[in-house]
Parts: sequence; C-alpha cells; structure tokens
Amino acid sequence: MVAVDGRLVVDERRRLPGRGAWLHPEPECLSVAERRRAFPRALRVSGMLDAHGVRDHLER
Repeated sequence: MVAVDGRLVVDERRRLPGRGAWLHPEPECLSVAERRRAFPRALRVSGMLDAHGVRDHLER
C-alpha cells in the first residue's frame, strides 16, 4: 500500500511511487493497524489516511 492524496491505495503491481507498507490480507489486520495509527507512521505522512479503498479490496 502507498499513500496517495490522503488515502491508502493498494499497489498490487508494486509500481506506484512513494514509500510502501505491507498488510496481511485480512480485514481484522486492517482494523488493528488503523487503531494503532500504523499507516501514517509506516508511510511517514502526517494526519490520518482514508482506508476505504483498502477495506473494499480486502472484502473482495
């Protein structure tokens, strides 16, 4: 995953620019990471990131 304009984006092809982060493909892992505010820290961005796109991707 990478941060693009304040939201998390799944980078399946590993081609998007910027710092990336890994996540287990489980919705519960996403919830834990959001509670711990792990994404802004791992991706070195300030503020919260919108994870709706990632959540939709994991539910498929």
